[in-house]
Amino acid sequence: MKKIDTVLIGLMLFSMFFGAGNLIFPPFLGLQSGTSFWAAMIGFIVTGVGLPFAVLFAISLVNGGVQAIGDRVHPVFSTAFMVIIYLCIGPFLAIPRNANVAYEMGIKPFLSETAHSPISLFLFTLVFFALVYFVSLNPEKMEKYMSRWITPVLLISMVILCVVGFVKLDGGFQAPSSTYSSGAFSKGFIEGYNTMDALAALAFGIVILTSIQKRGVSDRKQLTNYMIKASLIAGGLLSLVYISLGVIGARMAQVGSYENGTDILSSAATLLLGQGGKTLLGIIFTLACFTTVVGLTTACGQYFSNLMAKVSYKTVVRLVTLVGLILSNLGLNQILKISVPFLVTAYPLTIVLIALTFFHRYFKHPRMVYATTILFTAIFAIIGGLNAFGLNLGVLQVMIGYLPFATYGLEWIAPALVGLLLGLVLSQFSKVAKKA
Repeated sequence: MKKIDTVLIGLMLFSMFFGAGNLIFPPFLGLQSGTSFWAAMIGFIVTGVGLPFAVLFAISLVNGGVQAIGDRVHPVFSTAFMVIIYLCIGPFLAIPRNANVAYEMGIKPFLSETAHSPISLFLFTLVFFALVYFVSLNPEKMEKYMSRWITPVLLISMVILCVVGFVKLDGGFQAPSSTYSSGAFSKGFIEGYNTMDALAALAFGIVILTSIQKRGVSDRKQLTNYMIKASLIAGGLLSLVYISLGVIGARMAQVGSYENGTDILSSAATLLLGQGGKTLLGIIFTLACFTTVVGLTTACGQYFSNLMAKVSYKTVVRLVTLVGLILSNLGLNQILKISVPFLVTAYPLTIVLIALTFFHRYFKHPRMVYATTILFTAIFAIIGGLNAFGLNLGVLQVMIGYLPFATYGLEWIAPALVGLLLGLVLSQFSKVAKKA
Protein backbone atom coordinates (compact mmCIF):
# COMPACT_ATOMS: atom_id res chain seq x y z
CA MET A 1 0.00 0.00 0.00
CA LYS A 2 1.34 3.46 -0.92
CA LYS A 3 2.22 6.07 1.70
CA ILE A 4 -0.40 8.44 0.29
CA ASP A 5 -3.04 5.76 0.87
CA THR A 6 -2.03 5.51 4.53
CA VAL A 7 -2.26 9.30 4.87
CA LEU A 8 -5.68 9.39 3.21
CA ILE A 9 -7.00 6.62 5.47
CA GLY A 10 -5.59 8.47 8.49
CA LEU A 11 -7.36 11.67 7.40
CA MET A 12 -10.60 9.74 6.84
CA LEU A 13 -10.29 8.23 10.33
CA PHE A 14 -9.73 11.68 11.83
CA SER A 15 -12.82 13.07 10.11
CA MET A 16 -14.91 10.09 11.25
CA PHE A 17 -13.92 10.63 14.88
CA PHE A 18 -14.04 14.39 14.89
CA GLY A 19 -17.65 15.27 15.69
CA ALA A 20 -19.77 17.29 18.09
CA GLY A 21 -18.27 16.05 21.35
CA ASN A 22 -14.73 16.62 20.09
CA LEU A 23 -15.53 20.30 19.61
CA ILE A 24 -17.69 20.94 22.66
CA PHE A 25 -15.78 19.40 25.56
CA PRO A 26 -12.09 20.49 25.17
CA PRO A 27 -12.76 24.26 25.44
CA PHE A 28 -15.00 23.78 28.47
CA LEU A 29 -12.32 21.61 30.09
CA GLY A 30 -9.80 24.38 29.43
CA LEU A 31 -12.11 27.01 30.94
CA GLN A 32 -12.71 25.03 34.13
CA SER A 33 -9.24 23.55 34.64
CA GLY A 34 -7.30 26.83 34.37
CA THR A 35 -3.82 26.40 35.80
CA SER A 36 -4.48 22.65 36.11
CA PHE A 37 -4.96 22.54 32.34
CA TRP A 38 -2.14 20.19 31.38
CA ALA A 39 -2.99 17.51 33.93
CA ALA A 40 -6.66 17.63 32.90
CA MET A 41 -5.87 17.65 29.18
CA ILE A 42 -3.51 14.68 29.46
CA GLY A 43 -6.29 12.74 31.19
CA PHE A 44 -8.71 13.79 28.46
CA ILE A 45 -6.33 12.68 25.70
CA VAL A 46 -5.81 9.29 27.38
CA THR A 47 -9.50 8.39 27.00
CA GLY A 48 -10.31 10.72 24.10
CA VAL A 49 -7.39 9.65 21.88
CA GLY A 50 -5.38 6.83 23.45
CA LEU A 51 -8.29 4.56 24.27
CA PRO A 52 -10.02 4.76 20.85
CA PHE A 53 -6.79 3.86 19.09
CA ALA A 54 -6.07 1.08 21.57
CA VAL A 55 -9.47 -0.28 20.52
CA LEU A 56 -8.50 -0.07 16.83
CA PHE A 57 -5.16 -1.74 17.56
CA ALA A 58 -6.86 -4.58 19.46
CA ILE A 59 -9.40 -5.09 16.65
CA SER A 60 -6.61 -5.33 14.07
CA LEU A 61 -4.87 -8.05 16.12
CA VAL A 62 -7.84 -10.43 16.24
CA ASN A 63 -9.33 -12.33 13.32
CA GLY A 64 -13.03 -11.55 13.34
CA GLY A 65 -12.53 -8.11 14.91
CA VAL A 66 -14.52 -6.88 17.86
CA GLN A 67 -17.15 -9.62 17.51
CA ALA A 68 -14.45 -12.24 18.10
CA ILE A 69 -13.14 -10.29 21.10
CA GLY A 70 -16.62 -10.26 22.64
CA ASP A 71 -17.01 -13.98 21.93
CA ARG A 72 -14.22 -14.59 24.41
CA VAL A 73 -16.68 -13.65 27.14
CA HIS A 74 -19.64 -15.44 25.51
CA PRO A 75 -21.24 -15.26 22.04
CA VAL A 76 -24.51 -14.00 23.56
CA PHE A 77 -22.65 -11.23 25.42
CA SER A 78 -20.73 -10.33 22.25
CA THR A 79 -23.82 -9.91 20.12
CA ALA A 80 -25.86 -8.11 22.79
CA PHE A 81 -22.99 -5.76 23.69
CA MET A 82 -22.24 -4.85 20.08
CA VAL A 83 -25.90 -4.36 19.13
CA ILE A 84 -26.32 -1.96 22.07
CA ILE A 85 -23.08 -0.14 21.20
CA TYR A 86 -24.02 0.25 17.53
CA LEU A 87 -27.54 1.45 18.31
CA CYS A 88 -26.27 4.03 20.79
CA ILE A 89 -23.34 5.38 18.78
CA GLY A 90 -25.64 5.17 15.79
CA PRO A 91 -29.30 6.17 15.40
CA PHE A 92 -30.30 6.36 19.08
CA LEU A 93 -27.68 8.73 20.48
CA ALA A 94 -24.51 9.86 18.68
CA ILE A 95 -26.03 10.39 15.23
CA PRO A 96 -28.94 12.59 16.40
CA ARG A 97 -26.58 14.44 18.78
CA ASN A 98 -24.25 15.35 15.94
CA ALA A 99 -27.07 16.37 13.62
CA ASN A 100 -28.63 18.55 16.29
CA VAL A 101 -25.32 20.22 17.18
CA ALA A 102 -24.70 20.90 13.48
CA TYR A 103 -28.00 22.80 13.41
CA GLU A 104 -27.38 24.61 16.72
CA MET A 105 -23.96 25.88 15.61
CA GLY A 106 -24.19 25.93 11.83
CA ILE A 107 -27.67 27.29 11.15
CA LYS A 108 -29.39 28.63 14.27
CA PRO A 109 -26.96 31.56 14.89
CA PHE A 110 -27.92 33.00 11.49
CA LEU A 111 -31.67 32.79 12.05
CA SER A 112 -33.86 35.41 13.69
CA GLU A 113 -35.92 34.40 16.70
CA THR A 114 -39.02 34.17 14.53
CA ALA A 115 -37.25 32.12 11.85
CA HIS A 116 -35.90 29.59 14.37
CA SER A 117 -38.57 26.96 14.96
CA PRO A 118 -39.12 23.18 14.93
CA ILE A 119 -39.83 23.57 11.22
CA SER A 120 -36.39 25.07 10.53
CA LEU A 121 -34.75 22.26 12.50
CA PHE A 122 -36.73 19.65 10.56
CA LEU A 123 -35.86 21.17 7.18
CA PHE A 124 -32.16 21.29 8.10
CA THR A 125 -32.08 17.70 9.34
CA LEU A 126 -34.01 16.56 6.25
CA VAL A 127 -31.30 17.95 3.96
CA PHE A 128 -28.52 16.83 6.34
CA PHE A 129 -29.65 13.19 6.42
CA ALA A 130 -30.39 13.15 2.69
CA LEU A 131 -26.70 13.99 2.10
CA VAL A 132 -25.62 11.45 4.73
CA TYR A 133 -27.70 8.80 2.97
CA PHE A 134 -26.21 9.64 -0.42
CA VAL A 135 -22.59 9.48 0.77
CA SER A 136 -23.13 6.40 2.97
CA LEU A 137 -24.60 4.40 0.09
CA ASN A 138 -21.17 4.43 -1.54
CA PRO A 139 -18.70 3.39 1.19
CA GLU A 140 -15.99 2.79 -1.41
CA LYS A 141 -16.20 6.50 -2.31
CA MET A 142 -16.37 7.67 1.31
CA GLU A 143 -12.60 8.09 1.52
CA LYS A 144 -12.68 10.35 -1.55
CA TYR A 145 -15.44 12.53 -0.13
CA MET A 146 -14.01 12.76 3.38
CA SER A 147 -10.21 12.57 3.20
CA ARG A 148 -9.69 14.52 -0.03
CA TRP A 149 -12.42 17.15 0.15
CA ILE A 150 -14.11 17.57 3.51
CA THR A 151 -11.22 16.93 5.93
CA PRO A 152 -8.83 19.50 4.37
CA VAL A 153 -11.54 22.19 4.56
CA LEU A 154 -12.26 21.21 8.17
CA LEU A 155 -8.57 21.30 9.14
CA ILE A 156 -7.96 24.66 7.41
CA SER A 157 -10.96 26.15 9.24
CA MET A 158 -9.67 24.81 12.57
CA VAL A 159 -6.18 26.17 11.94
CA ILE A 160 -7.55 29.66 11.17
CA LEU A 161 -9.64 29.73 14.36
CA CYS A 162 -6.85 28.39 16.59
CA VAL A 163 -4.06 30.58 15.17
CA VAL A 164 -6.13 33.74 15.54
CA GLY A 165 -7.10 32.62 19.03
CA PHE A 166 -3.47 32.12 20.08
CA VAL A 167 -2.47 35.53 18.71
CA LYS A 168 -5.34 37.61 20.11
CA LEU A 169 -6.00 35.73 23.36
CA ASP A 170 -2.66 36.05 25.10
CA GLY A 171 -3.67 36.22 28.76
CA GLY A 172 -2.63 33.72 31.43
CA PHE A 173 -4.72 30.88 32.79
CA GLN A 174 -7.10 31.53 35.67
CA ALA A 175 -7.36 29.52 38.88
CA PRO A 176 -9.14 26.17 38.36
CA SER A 177 -12.77 25.70 39.34
CA SER A 178 -13.60 23.60 42.39
CA THR A 179 -14.12 20.60 40.11
CA TYR A 180 -10.52 20.73 38.92
CA SER A 181 -8.84 22.06 42.06
CA SER A 182 -7.81 18.48 42.88
CA GLY A 183 -7.70 15.31 40.80
CA ALA A 184 -7.51 17.21 37.52
CA PHE A 185 -6.12 14.21 35.63
CA SER A 186 -8.91 11.84 36.71
CA LYS A 187 -11.54 14.50 35.97
CA GLY A 188 -10.10 14.94 32.48
CA PHE A 189 -9.99 11.16 32.13
CA ILE A 190 -13.75 10.92 32.79
CA GLU A 191 -14.47 13.91 30.52
CA GLY A 192 -12.79 12.02 27.68
CA TYR A 193 -15.71 9.56 27.80
CA ASN A 194 -17.96 12.28 26.39
CA THR A 195 -16.28 12.16 22.99
CA MET A 196 -17.74 8.62 22.65
CA ASP A 197 -14.74 7.83 20.42
CA ALA A 198 -13.74 4.61 22.19
CA LEU A 199 -17.23 3.26 21.53
CA ALA A 200 -17.17 4.62 17.98
CA ALA A 201 -13.82 2.86 17.45
CA LEU A 202 -15.59 -0.46 18.03
CA ALA A 203 -17.67 0.39 14.98
CA PHE A 204 -15.06 2.22 12.90
CA GLY A 205 -12.56 -0.65 13.15
CA ILE A 206 -14.31 -2.71 10.50
CA VAL A 207 -14.60 0.31 8.18
CA ILE A 208 -10.87 1.06 8.35
CA LEU A 209 -9.82 -2.60 8.04
CA THR A 210 -12.07 -2.97 5.00
CA SER A 211 -10.54 0.14 3.44
CA ILE A 212 -7.02 -1.25 3.97
CA GLN A 213 -7.96 -4.72 2.67
CA LYS A 214 -9.39 -3.22 -0.53
CA ARG A 215 -5.86 -2.05 -1.31
CA GLY A 216 -4.67 -5.63 -1.46
CA VAL A 217 -3.45 -6.03 2.14
CA SER A 218 -4.48 -9.37 3.67
CA ASP A 219 -1.63 -10.35 5.99
CA ARG A 220 -2.64 -9.83 9.64
CA LYS A 221 0.68 -8.21 10.62
CA GLN A 222 0.52 -5.81 7.70
CA LEU A 223 -3.10 -4.93 8.52
CA THR A 224 -2.07 -4.12 12.08
CA ASN A 225 0.92 -2.11 10.87
CA TYR A 226 -1.17 0.05 8.53
CA MET A 227 -3.87 0.44 11.18
CA ILE A 228 -1.25 1.77 13.61
CA LYS A 229 0.13 4.23 11.05
CA ALA A 230 -3.32 5.55 10.13
CA SER A 231 -4.20 5.80 13.84
CA LEU A 232 -1.04 7.80 14.59
CA ILE A 233 -1.97 10.32 11.90
CA ALA A 234 -5.55 10.66 13.15
CA GLY A 235 -4.52 10.59 16.83
CA GLY A 236 -1.86 13.25 16.36
CA LEU A 237 -4.34 15.57 14.64
CA LEU A 238 -6.99 14.98 17.30
CA SER A 239 -4.52 15.71 20.11
CA LEU A 240 -3.40 18.97 18.49
CA VAL A 241 -7.02 20.06 18.03
CA TYR A 242 -7.96 19.18 21.62
CA ILE A 243 -5.00 21.08 23.07
CA SER A 244 -5.66 24.09 20.83
CA LEU A 245 -9.36 24.25 21.70
CA GLY A 246 -8.53 23.70 25.38
CA VAL A 247 -6.08 26.62 25.40
CA ILE A 248 -8.67 28.87 23.77
CA GLY A 249 -11.18 27.85 26.45
CA ALA A 250 -8.68 28.52 29.23
CA ARG A 251 -7.85 31.98 27.88
CA MET A 252 -11.53 32.86 27.39
CA ALA A 253 -11.98 32.63 31.18
CA GLN A 254 -10.67 36.19 31.42
CA VAL A 255 -13.38 37.39 29.02
CA GLY A 256 -16.47 36.03 30.78
CA SER A 257 -18.28 32.99 32.18
CA TYR A 258 -19.88 30.32 30.02
CA GLU A 259 -22.22 27.38 30.50
CA ASN A 260 -20.72 24.99 27.96
CA GLY A 261 -18.22 24.55 25.14
CA THR A 262 -20.54 25.81 22.42
CA ASP A 263 -20.94 29.14 24.27
CA ILE A 264 -17.16 29.46 24.57
CA LEU A 265 -16.48 28.79 20.90
CA SER A 266 -19.32 31.03 19.75
CA SER A 267 -18.06 33.92 21.87
CA ALA A 268 -14.44 33.30 20.89
CA ALA A 269 -15.21 33.16 17.16
CA THR A 270 -17.27 36.36 17.29
CA LEU A 271 -14.70 38.14 19.46
CA LEU A 272 -11.78 37.14 17.26
CA LEU A 273 -13.26 37.34 13.76
CA GLY A 274 -16.60 39.16 14.05
CA GLN A 275 -19.42 37.95 11.83
CA GLY A 276 -16.89 35.99 9.77
CA GLY A 277 -15.98 34.04 12.90
CA LYS A 278 -19.56 32.94 13.33
CA THR A 279 -19.57 31.72 9.73
CA LEU A 280 -16.25 29.92 10.17
CA LEU A 281 -17.49 28.19 13.31
CA GLY A 282 -20.65 27.14 11.52
CA ILE A 283 -18.56 25.53 8.78
CA ILE A 284 -16.39 23.71 11.34
CA PHE A 285 -19.32 22.29 13.28
CA THR A 286 -21.35 21.31 10.24
CA LEU A 287 -18.48 19.52 8.50
CA ALA A 288 -17.28 17.82 11.69
CA CYS A 289 -20.74 16.54 12.56
CA PHE A 290 -21.48 15.49 8.98
CA THR A 291 -18.32 13.39 8.59
CA THR A 292 -18.91 11.67 11.92
CA VAL A 293 -22.53 10.85 11.07
CA VAL A 294 -21.45 9.42 7.71
CA GLY A 295 -18.83 7.26 9.43
CA LEU A 296 -21.30 6.00 12.03
CA THR A 297 -24.01 5.34 9.44
CA THR A 298 -21.60 3.37 7.27
CA ALA A 299 -20.37 1.35 10.25
CA CYS A 300 -23.94 0.53 11.31
CA GLY A 301 -24.80 -0.48 7.75
CA GLN A 302 -21.86 -2.86 7.51
CA TYR A 303 -22.41 -4.39 10.95
CA PHE A 304 -26.16 -5.01 10.83
CA SER A 305 -26.16 -6.21 7.20
CA ASN A 306 -23.50 -8.79 8.19
CA LEU A 307 -25.39 -9.71 11.37
CA MET A 308 -28.69 -10.20 9.55
CA ALA A 309 -28.00 -11.83 6.19
CA LYS A 310 -31.47 -11.10 4.80
CA VAL A 311 -31.18 -7.35 5.43
CA SER A 312 -29.19 -5.42 2.84
CA TYR A 313 -26.66 -2.69 3.55
CA LYS A 314 -28.85 -0.18 1.72
CA THR A 315 -31.87 -1.05 3.89
CA VAL A 316 -29.88 -0.59 7.12
CA VAL A 317 -28.54 2.78 5.94
CA ARG A 318 -32.05 3.87 5.07
CA LEU A 319 -33.37 2.88 8.52
CA VAL A 320 -30.44 4.49 10.37
CA THR A 321 -30.87 7.82 8.58
CA LEU A 322 -34.64 7.75 9.08
CA VAL A 323 -34.41 7.07 12.84
CA GLY A 324 -31.61 9.63 13.15
CA LEU A 325 -33.78 12.21 11.39
CA ILE A 326 -36.70 11.59 13.77
CA LEU A 327 -34.69 11.59 17.01
CA SER A 328 -32.56 14.61 16.09
CA ASN A 329 -35.75 16.67 16.15
CA LEU A 330 -36.32 15.91 19.85
CA GLY A 331 -33.77 18.55 20.87
CA LEU A 332 -30.15 18.55 22.04
CA ASN A 333 -30.87 18.73 25.78
CA GLN A 334 -32.90 15.51 25.76
CA ILE A 335 -30.20 13.70 23.79
CA LEU A 336 -27.38 14.85 26.10
CA LYS A 337 -29.40 13.93 29.19
CA ILE A 338 -29.45 10.30 28.09
CA SER A 339 -25.81 10.14 27.00
CA VAL A 340 -24.02 10.53 30.35
CA PRO A 341 -25.53 7.47 32.16
CA PHE A 342 -24.94 5.34 29.08
CA LEU A 343 -21.30 6.40 28.77
CA VAL A 344 -20.62 5.82 32.47
CA THR A 345 -21.91 2.27 31.99
CA ALA A 346 -20.40 1.42 28.61
CA TYR A 347 -16.89 2.84 28.95
CA PRO A 348 -15.68 0.63 31.84
CA LEU A 349 -16.80 -2.48 29.95
CA THR A 350 -15.02 -1.31 26.81
CA ILE A 351 -11.81 -0.42 28.68
CA VAL A 352 -11.68 -3.77 30.48
CA LEU A 353 -12.52 -5.80 27.36
CA ILE A 354 -9.76 -4.13 25.34
CA ALA A 355 -7.24 -4.40 28.21
CA LEU A 356 -7.92 -8.14 28.47
CA THR A 357 -7.31 -8.47 24.72
CA PHE A 358 -3.72 -7.28 25.06
CA PHE A 359 -3.00 -9.88 27.77
CA HIS A 360 -4.99 -12.70 26.16
CA ARG A 361 -1.95 -14.85 25.40
CA TYR A 362 -1.07 -15.11 29.10
CA PHE A 363 -4.40 -16.59 30.21
CA LYS A 364 -4.57 -20.38 30.70
CA HIS A 365 -8.36 -20.42 30.50
CA PRO A 366 -9.31 -17.18 28.71
CA ARG A 367 -13.11 -17.52 28.82
CA MET A 368 -13.05 -17.97 32.60
CA VAL A 369 -10.92 -14.84 33.05
CA TYR A 370 -12.95 -12.75 30.60
CA ALA A 371 -16.29 -13.82 32.11
CA THR A 372 -15.48 -13.07 35.75
CA THR A 373 -13.71 -9.78 34.98
CA ILE A 374 -16.52 -8.49 32.76
CA LEU A 375 -19.18 -9.65 35.25
CA PHE A 376 -17.63 -7.77 38.19
CA THR A 377 -17.02 -4.71 36.02
CA ALA A 378 -20.56 -4.76 34.63
CA ILE A 379 -22.21 -4.80 38.07
CA PHE A 380 -20.47 -1.65 39.21
CA ALA A 381 -20.62 0.04 35.79
CA ILE A 382 -24.42 -0.40 35.77
CA ILE A 383 -24.64 0.97 39.31
CA GLY A 384 -22.57 3.97 38.20
CA GLY A 385 -24.86 4.51 35.23
CA LEU A 386 -27.98 4.39 37.42
CA ASN A 387 -26.40 6.91 39.77
CA ALA A 388 -25.51 9.18 36.85
CA PHE A 389 -29.13 8.92 35.72
CA GLY A 390 -30.13 10.45 39.05
CA LEU A 391 -31.44 7.40 40.88
CA ASN A 392 -30.86 7.44 44.64
CA LEU A 393 -29.21 4.13 45.52
CA GLY A 394 -29.14 4.86 49.26
CA VAL A 395 -26.90 2.65 51.38
CA LEU A 396 -25.50 0.90 48.31
CA GLN A 397 -24.15 4.18 46.97
CA VAL A 398 -22.59 4.99 50.34
CA MET A 399 -20.85 1.61 50.41
CA ILE A 400 -19.55 2.03 46.88
CA GLY A 401 -18.13 5.39 47.92
CA TYR A 402 -15.57 3.54 50.08
CA LEU A 403 -14.09 1.70 47.09
CA PRO A 404 -10.66 2.83 45.81
CA PHE A 405 -10.85 5.60 43.18
CA ALA A 406 -14.60 6.10 43.86
CA THR A 407 -14.07 9.81 44.46
CA TYR A 408 -12.76 10.04 40.89
CA GLY A 409 -15.71 8.18 39.35
CA LEU A 410 -13.56 5.08 38.80
CA GLU A 411 -15.10 2.78 41.43
CA TRP A 412 -15.27 -0.06 38.89
CA ILE A 413 -11.46 -0.51 38.79
CA ALA A 414 -11.16 -2.45 42.07
CA PRO A 415 -14.05 -4.86 41.26
CA ALA A 416 -12.56 -5.43 37.79
CA LEU A 417 -9.23 -6.40 39.38
CA VAL A 418 -11.02 -8.71 41.82
CA GLY A 419 -12.84 -10.34 38.92
CA LEU A 420 -9.54 -10.73 37.07
CA LEU A 421 -7.84 -12.40 40.04
CA LEU A 422 -10.85 -14.66 40.61
CA GLY A 423 -10.80 -15.70 36.97
CA LEU A 424 -7.09 -16.46 37.08
CA VAL A 425 -7.52 -18.57 40.24
CA LEU A 426 -10.53 -20.46 38.85
CA SER A 427 -8.70 -21.11 35.59
CA GLN A 428 -5.83 -22.68 37.54
CA PHE A 429 -8.24 -24.94 39.45
CA SER A 430 -9.88 -25.86 36.16
CA LYS A 431 -6.49 -26.80 34.76
CA VAL A 432 -5.69 -28.98 37.81
CA ALA A 433 -9.11 -30.64 37.63
CA LYS A 434 -8.58 -31.52 33.97
CA LYS A 435 -5.20 -33.11 34.75
CA ALA A 436 -6.72 -35.11 37.61
